[in-house]
Amino acid sequence: MKILLKNATIIDPKGAFHLQKVDLYICNGILEQIGVNLSFEADTLIKKDNLHVSMGWFDSSVCFGEPGYEERETLENGLKTAALSGFTDIALEPETNPRVDAQSAVVQLKKYRTNSPTALHPIGSFSKGQEGKLLTEFYDLQNNGAAAFGDFLHPIKNPELLKTALLYAQGFGALLISTPNDNRIGVTGVAHEGEVSTKLGLSGIPVINETLQINRDLHVLSYTGGKLHIPCISSAESVALIREAKKNGLDISCSVALANLCYTEEQIIGFDTNAKLIPPLRTKEDQTALKEGLLDGTIDMITSHHQPLNKELKHVEFEHATPGTIGLEAMFGVLMTLFPLEKTIQLLTKGKERFGVQNHTIQLGEKACLSLFTPDGSSNFGEENIYSTAKNCIFIGQTTQGKVYGSIHGNKYMV
Repeated sequence: MKILLKNATIIDPKGAFHLQKVDLYICNGILEQIGVNLSFEADTLIKKDNLHVSMGWFDSSVCFGEPGYEERETLENGLKTAALSGFTDIALEPETNPRVDAQSAVVQLKKYRTNSPTALHPIGSFSKGQEGKLLTEFYDLQNNGAAAFGDFLHPIKNPELLKTALLYAQGFGALLISTPNDNRIGVTGVAHEGEVSTKLGLSGIPVINETLQINRDLHVLSYTGGKLHIPCISSAESVALIREAKKNGLDISCSVALANLCYTEEQIIGFDTNAKLIPPLRTKEDQTALKEGLLDGTIDMITSHHQPLNKELKHVEFEHATPGTIGLEAMFGVLMTLFPLEKTIQLLTKGKERFGVQNHTIQLGEKACLSLFTPDGSSNFGEENIYSTAKNCIFIGQTTQGKVYGSIHGNKYMV
Protein backbone atom coordinates (compact mmCIF):
# COMPACT_ATOMS: atom_id res chain seq x y z
CA MET A 1 0.00 0.00 0.00
CA LYS A 2 1.37 3.37 -1.07
CA ILE A 3 -0.20 6.63 0.12
CA LEU A 4 0.76 10.14 -0.93
CA LEU A 5 -0.42 13.20 1.02
CA LYS A 6 -0.06 16.48 -0.85
CA ASN A 7 0.57 19.94 0.60
CA ALA A 8 0.15 19.01 4.25
CA THR A 9 1.17 21.43 7.01
CA ILE A 10 2.80 19.47 9.81
CA ILE A 11 1.98 20.38 13.41
CA ASP A 12 4.72 18.82 15.51
CA PRO A 13 6.54 21.37 17.74
CA LYS A 14 9.25 18.89 18.70
CA GLY A 15 9.82 17.64 15.15
CA ALA A 16 12.03 18.79 12.31
CA PHE A 17 9.10 19.60 10.00
CA HIS A 18 6.99 21.74 12.34
CA LEU A 19 4.80 24.24 10.43
CA GLN A 20 6.29 23.17 7.10
CA LYS A 21 3.99 22.49 4.14
CA VAL A 22 5.22 19.26 2.57
CA ASP A 23 4.19 16.06 0.83
CA LEU A 24 4.34 12.78 2.74
CA TYR A 25 4.91 9.46 0.99
CA ILE A 26 3.93 6.34 2.92
CA CYS A 27 5.01 2.92 1.65
CA ASN A 28 3.89 -0.25 3.43
CA GLY A 29 2.95 1.79 6.49
CA ILE A 30 6.31 3.60 6.79
CA LEU A 31 7.05 7.29 6.18
CA GLU A 32 9.53 6.87 3.30
CA GLN A 33 9.76 10.46 2.01
CA ILE A 34 8.85 13.90 3.34
CA GLY A 35 9.47 16.82 1.04
CA VAL A 36 8.14 19.33 -1.48
CA ASN A 37 6.58 18.33 -4.82
CA LEU A 38 6.99 14.58 -4.39
CA SER A 39 5.78 12.67 -7.45
CA PHE A 40 5.76 9.01 -6.43
CA GLU A 41 3.11 6.70 -7.80
CA ALA A 42 0.60 5.86 -5.09
CA ASP A 43 -2.42 3.64 -4.59
CA THR A 44 -4.10 6.48 -2.72
CA LEU A 45 -3.67 10.22 -3.21
CA ILE A 46 -4.93 12.45 -0.40
CA LYS A 47 -5.49 16.13 -1.19
CA LYS A 48 -7.65 18.25 1.10
CA ASP A 49 -8.31 21.95 1.62
CA ASN A 50 -5.59 23.37 3.89
CA LEU A 51 -4.62 19.86 4.99
CA HIS A 52 -2.83 19.66 8.35
CA VAL A 53 -1.17 16.59 9.85
CA SER A 54 -0.07 15.75 13.39
CA MET A 55 1.04 12.71 15.33
CA GLY A 56 -1.89 10.39 15.97
CA TRP A 57 -4.44 11.38 18.60
CA PHE A 58 -5.23 9.30 21.68
CA ASP A 59 -8.31 8.99 23.88
CA SER A 60 -7.91 7.33 27.29
CA SER A 61 -11.59 6.53 28.01
CA VAL A 62 -13.89 5.22 25.28
CA CYS A 63 -16.87 2.87 25.51
CA PHE A 64 -18.51 1.05 22.62
CA GLY A 65 -20.71 -1.79 23.91
CA GLU A 66 -19.75 -4.92 22.03
CA PRO A 67 -19.72 -7.59 23.33
CA GLY A 68 -23.05 -7.53 25.09
CA TYR A 69 -24.39 -4.08 24.29
CA GLU A 70 -24.20 -4.05 20.51
CA GLU A 71 -27.37 -1.95 20.35
CA ARG A 72 -25.29 0.91 21.76
CA GLU A 73 -22.30 0.53 19.46
CA THR A 74 -20.47 -2.27 17.67
CA LEU A 75 -16.70 -2.52 17.60
CA GLU A 76 -16.71 -2.03 13.82
CA ASN A 77 -18.72 1.18 13.82
CA GLY A 78 -17.07 2.44 16.98
CA LEU A 79 -13.60 2.12 15.48
CA LYS A 80 -14.83 3.74 12.26
CA THR A 81 -16.17 6.62 14.35
CA ALA A 82 -12.85 7.01 16.17
CA ALA A 83 -10.87 6.94 12.91
CA LEU A 84 -13.03 9.55 11.18
CA SER A 85 -12.76 11.66 14.34
CA GLY A 86 -8.95 11.65 13.99
CA PHE A 87 -8.00 9.11 16.66
CA THR A 88 -5.31 6.56 15.85
CA ASP A 89 -5.40 4.99 19.33
CA ILE A 90 -8.10 4.55 21.97
CA ALA A 91 -8.17 2.90 25.39
CA LEU A 92 -11.41 0.90 25.45
CA GLU A 93 -13.28 0.71 28.75
CA PRO A 94 -14.49 -2.72 29.98
CA GLU A 95 -18.13 -1.60 29.85
CA THR A 96 -19.22 -4.85 28.22
CA ASN A 97 -21.10 -8.03 29.02
CA PRO A 98 -19.28 -10.17 29.95
CA ARG A 99 -16.72 -7.87 31.56
CA VAL A 100 -13.13 -7.82 30.35
CA ASP A 101 -11.92 -9.72 33.41
CA ALA A 102 -10.34 -12.80 31.83
CA GLN A 103 -7.47 -13.45 29.45
CA SER A 104 -9.81 -14.69 26.72
CA ALA A 105 -11.74 -11.40 26.69
CA VAL A 106 -8.59 -9.33 26.19
CA VAL A 107 -7.31 -11.67 23.48
CA GLN A 108 -10.63 -11.47 21.67
CA LEU A 109 -10.53 -7.66 21.63
CA LYS A 110 -6.87 -7.52 20.55
CA LYS A 111 -7.51 -9.99 17.72
CA TYR A 112 -10.45 -7.98 16.39
CA ARG A 113 -9.68 -6.87 12.85
CA THR A 114 -11.28 -4.02 10.96
CA ASN A 115 -10.44 -1.64 8.14
CA SER A 116 -10.23 1.17 10.67
CA PRO A 117 -6.77 2.68 11.28
CA THR A 118 -7.65 3.15 14.95
CA ALA A 119 -5.76 0.78 17.26
CA LEU A 120 -7.75 -0.62 20.17
CA HIS A 121 -6.07 -0.87 23.59
CA PRO A 122 -8.34 -2.75 26.03
CA ILE A 123 -8.60 -1.68 29.65
CA GLY A 124 -8.96 -4.81 31.77
CA SER A 125 -11.36 -4.93 34.69
CA PHE A 126 -9.82 -4.19 38.07
CA SER A 127 -11.96 -6.79 39.82
CA LYS A 128 -13.79 -9.95 38.83
CA GLY A 129 -17.17 -9.02 37.42
CA GLN A 130 -16.40 -5.44 38.54
CA GLU A 131 -17.84 -6.44 41.91
CA GLY A 132 -14.92 -5.01 43.91
CA LYS A 133 -14.20 -8.28 45.74
CA LEU A 134 -11.49 -10.24 43.90
CA LEU A 135 -8.70 -8.83 41.74
CA THR A 136 -8.39 -9.95 38.14
CA GLU A 137 -5.17 -11.55 36.93
CA PHE A 138 -3.35 -8.32 36.08
CA TYR A 139 -0.15 -10.01 34.95
CA ASP A 140 -1.81 -12.40 32.49
CA LEU A 141 -4.15 -9.71 31.18
CA GLN A 142 -1.30 -7.26 30.63
CA ASN A 143 0.80 -9.89 28.85
CA ASN A 144 -2.11 -10.40 26.46
CA GLY A 145 -2.58 -6.72 25.70
CA ALA A 146 -4.44 -4.97 28.52
CA ALA A 147 -3.31 -1.33 28.71
CA ALA A 148 -4.48 -0.66 32.29
CA PHE A 149 -6.95 -1.92 34.90
CA GLY A 150 -10.10 -0.26 36.17
CA ASP A 151 -13.78 -0.93 36.80
CA PHE A 152 -14.93 2.10 34.77
CA LEU A 153 -17.69 3.92 36.68
CA HIS A 154 -17.60 1.43 39.57
CA PRO A 155 -15.45 2.90 42.37
CA ILE A 156 -13.00 0.80 44.35
CA LYS A 157 -14.80 0.77 47.68
CA ASN A 158 -12.38 -1.44 49.61
CA PRO A 159 -9.08 0.35 50.41
CA GLU A 160 -7.46 -2.98 51.31
CA LEU A 161 -8.13 -4.22 47.78
CA LEU A 162 -6.57 -1.08 46.31
CA LYS A 163 -3.53 -1.44 48.60
CA THR A 164 -3.04 -5.07 47.58
CA ALA A 165 -3.47 -4.22 43.91
CA LEU A 166 -0.93 -1.39 43.97
CA LEU A 167 1.65 -3.58 45.69
CA TYR A 168 1.04 -6.48 43.30
CA ALA A 169 1.07 -4.37 40.12
CA GLN A 170 4.46 -2.82 40.85
CA GLY A 171 6.19 -6.05 39.89
CA PHE A 172 5.33 -5.54 36.22
CA GLY A 173 4.58 -1.83 36.02
CA ALA A 174 0.81 -2.05 35.57
CA LEU A 175 -1.28 1.12 35.60
CA LEU A 176 -4.35 1.03 37.87
CA ILE A 177 -7.40 3.25 37.42
CA SER A 178 -9.59 4.36 40.31
CA THR A 179 -12.87 6.16 39.58
CA PRO A 180 -13.18 9.20 41.89
CA ASN A 181 -16.74 8.56 42.97
CA ASP A 182 -17.61 7.57 46.52
CA ASN A 183 -21.20 6.77 45.66
CA ARG A 184 -22.11 6.24 49.30
CA ILE A 185 -22.34 10.04 49.38
CA GLY A 186 -25.05 11.61 47.24
CA VAL A 187 -26.55 8.17 46.75
CA THR A 188 -29.66 9.50 45.01
CA GLY A 189 -27.89 12.44 43.34
CA VAL A 190 -28.43 13.17 39.67
CA ALA A 191 -26.58 16.51 39.28
CA HIS A 192 -23.98 18.68 41.01
CA GLU A 193 -25.12 19.70 44.48
CA GLY A 194 -25.45 23.44 44.18
CA GLU A 195 -27.65 26.37 43.33
CA VAL A 196 -28.95 24.98 40.04
CA SER A 197 -29.90 21.53 41.35
CA THR A 198 -31.62 23.15 44.33
CA LYS A 199 -33.70 25.43 42.10
CA LEU A 200 -34.64 22.51 39.86
CA GLY A 201 -35.56 20.28 42.78
CA LEU A 202 -32.95 17.66 41.88
CA SER A 203 -31.03 15.55 44.35
CA GLY A 204 -27.37 16.59 44.42
CA ILE A 205 -23.94 14.98 44.11
CA PRO A 206 -21.56 17.00 46.32
CA VAL A 207 -17.90 17.64 45.49
CA ILE A 208 -16.90 15.57 48.52
CA ASN A 209 -18.25 12.54 46.64
CA GLU A 210 -15.17 12.95 44.45
CA THR A 211 -12.55 14.42 46.76
CA LEU A 212 -13.08 11.90 49.55
CA GLN A 213 -12.24 9.07 47.17
CA ILE A 214 -9.23 10.90 45.71
CA ASN A 215 -7.90 11.73 49.18
CA ARG A 216 -8.14 8.09 50.22
CA ASP A 217 -6.52 6.85 47.02
CA LEU A 218 -3.62 9.26 47.34
CA HIS A 219 -2.97 8.18 50.93
CA VAL A 220 -2.95 4.52 49.87
CA LEU A 221 -0.66 5.31 46.92
CA SER A 222 1.72 7.19 49.23
CA TYR A 223 1.90 4.11 51.45
CA THR A 224 2.33 1.46 48.72
CA GLY A 225 3.94 3.16 45.75
CA GLY A 226 2.85 2.10 42.27
CA LYS A 227 1.14 3.80 39.34
CA LEU A 228 -2.36 5.22 39.66
CA HIS A 229 -4.62 7.07 37.22
CA ILE A 230 -7.65 9.10 38.36
CA PRO A 231 -10.04 9.53 35.41
CA CYS A 232 -12.38 12.45 34.78
CA ILE A 233 -11.89 14.77 37.74
CA SER A 234 -14.44 17.58 37.87
CA SER A 235 -13.69 19.97 40.74
CA ALA A 236 -11.23 22.64 41.81
CA GLU A 237 -10.56 20.73 45.04
CA SER A 238 -9.58 17.63 43.05
CA VAL A 239 -7.12 19.64 40.96
CA ALA A 240 -5.53 20.98 44.15
CA LEU A 241 -5.24 17.49 45.68
CA ILE A 242 -3.52 16.02 42.62
CA ARG A 243 -1.26 19.04 42.20
CA GLU A 244 -0.01 18.56 45.76
CA ALA A 245 0.40 14.81 45.25
CA LYS A 246 2.59 15.41 42.21
CA LYS A 247 4.71 17.89 44.18
CA ASN A 248 5.19 15.13 46.74
CA GLY A 249 6.50 12.78 44.05
CA LEU A 250 3.61 10.32 43.77
CA ASP A 251 3.27 8.46 40.46
CA ILE A 252 -0.21 9.81 39.78
CA SER A 253 -1.94 10.94 36.61
CA CYS A 254 -5.44 12.17 35.89
CA SER A 255 -7.76 13.20 33.09
CA VAL A 256 -10.66 15.56 32.53
CA ALA A 257 -13.71 14.90 30.38
CA LEU A 258 -14.32 17.30 27.49
CA ALA A 259 -17.84 18.11 28.69
CA ASN A 260 -16.54 19.36 32.06
CA LEU A 261 -14.22 21.78 30.27
CA CYS A 262 -16.95 23.01 27.98
CA TYR A 263 -20.04 23.25 30.23
CA THR A 264 -21.15 24.04 33.78
CA GLU A 265 -24.09 22.97 35.93
CA GLU A 266 -26.30 25.49 34.13
CA GLN A 267 -26.40 23.11 31.16
CA ILE A 268 -28.96 20.96 32.97
CA ILE A 269 -31.51 23.79 33.05
CA GLY A 270 -34.24 22.51 30.76
CA PHE A 271 -33.62 18.93 31.95
CA ASP A 272 -31.70 17.83 28.84
CA THR A 273 -30.77 14.24 29.68
CA ASN A 274 -27.69 14.46 27.46
CA ALA A 275 -26.32 16.82 30.13
CA LYS A 276 -26.74 14.19 32.84
CA LEU A 277 -23.20 12.93 33.31
CA ILE A 278 -20.89 11.17 35.74
CA PRO A 279 -18.99 13.11 36.91
CA PRO A 280 -21.63 15.83 36.91
CA LEU A 281 -21.15 19.26 35.38
CA ARG A 282 -20.09 21.57 38.19
CA THR A 283 -19.57 25.31 38.76
CA LYS A 284 -17.84 28.00 36.72
CA GLU A 285 -15.09 28.08 39.38
CA ASP A 286 -14.54 24.35 38.94
CA GLN A 287 -14.44 24.73 35.16
CA THR A 288 -11.80 27.47 35.45
CA ALA A 289 -9.68 25.36 37.80
CA LEU A 290 -9.86 22.40 35.40
CA LYS A 291 -8.58 24.55 32.52
CA GLU A 292 -5.79 25.92 34.68
CA GLY A 293 -4.86 22.41 35.80
CA LEU A 294 -4.70 21.30 32.20
CA LEU A 295 -2.48 24.20 31.21
CA ASP A 296 -0.03 23.80 34.10
CA GLY A 297 0.27 20.02 33.66
CA THR A 298 -1.58 18.95 36.80
CA ILE A 299 -4.17 17.30 34.57
CA ASP A 300 -2.34 14.99 32.19
CA MET A 301 -4.89 14.41 29.41
CA ILE A 302 -8.35 15.12 28.04
CA THR A 303 -10.83 12.39 27.21
CA SER A 304 -14.07 12.47 25.26
CA HIS A 305 -15.43 10.02 27.89
CA HIS A 306 -17.36 8.58 24.95
CA GLN A 307 -20.36 6.57 26.20
CA PRO A 308 -22.91 5.50 23.56
CA LEU A 309 -26.34 4.77 25.06
CA ASN A 310 -29.45 3.47 23.35
CA LYS A 311 -32.21 6.07 23.23
CA GLU A 312 -34.56 4.41 25.71
CA LEU A 313 -31.95 5.04 28.41
CA LYS A 314 -32.02 8.78 27.65
CA HIS A 315 -35.58 9.46 26.50
CA VAL A 316 -36.97 9.38 30.05
CA GLU A 317 -37.31 11.82 32.94
CA PHE A 318 -34.00 13.44 33.96
CA GLU A 319 -33.92 11.61 37.32
CA HIS A 320 -34.24 8.21 35.62
CA ALA A 321 -31.92 8.77 32.63
CA THR A 322 -28.61 6.91 32.43
CA PRO A 323 -25.62 9.29 32.66
CA GLY A 324 -23.28 9.64 29.69
CA THR A 325 -22.56 11.36 26.40
CA ILE A 326 -20.70 10.54 23.21
CA GLY A 327 -17.88 12.89 22.31
CA LEU A 328 -15.32 11.46 19.88
CA GLU A 329 -16.76 13.30 16.88
CA ALA A 330 -16.86 16.67 18.66
CA MET A 331 -13.49 16.49 20.41
CA PHE A 332 -11.25 18.37 17.97
CA GLY A 333 -13.76 21.03 16.97
CA VAL A 334 -14.73 21.86 20.56
CA LEU A 335 -11.12 21.98 21.79
CA MET A 336 -10.30 24.38 18.98
CA THR A 337 -12.80 26.85 20.45
CA LEU A 338 -11.08 26.60 23.84
CA PHE A 339 -7.37 26.55 22.95
CA PRO A 340 -5.00 27.62 20.13
CA LEU A 341 -4.20 25.06 17.43
CA GLU A 342 -0.82 23.90 18.74
CA LYS A 343 -2.15 23.52 22.29
CA THR A 344 -5.15 21.57 20.99
CA ILE A 345 -2.87 19.14 19.15
CA GLN A 346 -0.61 18.80 22.17
CA LEU A 347 -3.60 17.85 24.32
CA LEU A 348 -4.93 15.38 21.76
CA THR A 349 -1.59 13.57 21.54
CA LYS A 350 -0.94 13.31 25.30
CA GLY A 351 -1.42 10.23 27.44
CA LYS A 352 -0.09 7.47 25.19
CA GLU A 353 3.02 6.72 27.21
CA ARG A 354 1.01 6.51 30.43
CA PHE A 355 -1.12 3.76 28.89
CA GLY A 356 1.81 1.95 27.30
CA VAL A 357 0.94 3.05 23.75
CA GLN A 358 3.85 3.71 21.41
CA ASN A 359 4.09 7.30 20.22
CA HIS A 360 5.20 7.43 16.58
CA THR A 361 6.79 10.73 15.54
CA ILE A 362 6.66 12.33 12.11
CA GLN A 363 10.08 11.49 10.69
CA LEU A 364 11.61 9.35 7.96
CA GLY A 365 11.58 5.63 8.66
CA GLU A 366 8.90 5.94 11.34
CA LYS A 367 5.59 4.10 11.22
CA ALA A 368 2.86 6.32 9.79
CA CYS A 369 0.52 7.28 12.65
CA LEU A 370 -1.17 10.49 11.62
CA SER A 371 -4.29 12.55 12.29
CA LEU A 372 -5.57 14.64 9.36
CA PHE A 373 -7.51 17.87 9.80
CA THR A 374 -7.87 21.56 8.95
CA PRO A 375 -8.11 24.40 11.48
CA ASP A 376 -10.24 26.41 9.03
CA GLY A 377 -13.94 27.05 9.24
CA SER A 378 -16.48 27.20 12.05
CA SER A 379 -19.87 25.50 12.27
CA ASN A 380 -22.50 24.27 14.69
CA PHE A 381 -22.11 20.63 15.64
CA GLY A 382 -25.23 18.71 14.61
CA GLU A 383 -26.55 15.19 14.48
CA GLU A 384 -25.33 14.98 10.89
CA ASN A 385 -21.77 15.16 12.30
CA ILE A 386 -22.29 12.03 14.41
CA TYR A 387 -20.96 8.71 13.09
CA SER A 388 -21.90 6.75 16.23
CA THR A 389 -24.95 4.52 16.25
CA ALA A 390 -26.06 6.22 19.47
CA LYS A 391 -26.92 9.92 19.35
CA ASN A 392 -26.78 10.87 23.04
CA CYS A 393 -24.55 13.90 22.57
CA ILE A 394 -24.32 16.96 24.80
CA PHE A 395 -22.37 18.82 22.10
CA ILE A 396 -25.24 19.11 19.59
CA GLY A 397 -25.63 22.81 18.85
CA GLN A 398 -22.14 23.65 20.10
CA THR A 399 -19.99 25.96 17.95
CA THR A 400 -16.90 24.18 16.67
CA GLN A 401 -13.77 25.29 14.85
CA GLY A 402 -11.98 23.38 12.08
CA LYS A 403 -12.72 19.97 10.65
CA VAL A 404 -11.28 16.46 10.96
CA TYR A 405 -10.50 14.64 7.71
CA GLY A 406 -9.55 11.28 9.18
CA SER A 407 -6.49 9.26 10.18
CA ILE A 408 -3.72 6.97 8.95
CA HIS A 409 -2.13 4.17 10.95
CA GLY A 410 0.38 1.97 9.18
CA ASN A 411 -1.23 0.56 6.01
CA LYS A 412 -4.73 1.54 7.07
CA TYR A 413 -6.41 4.87 6.44
CA MET A 414 -9.87 6.38 6.66
CA VAL A 415 -10.62 9.78 5.14
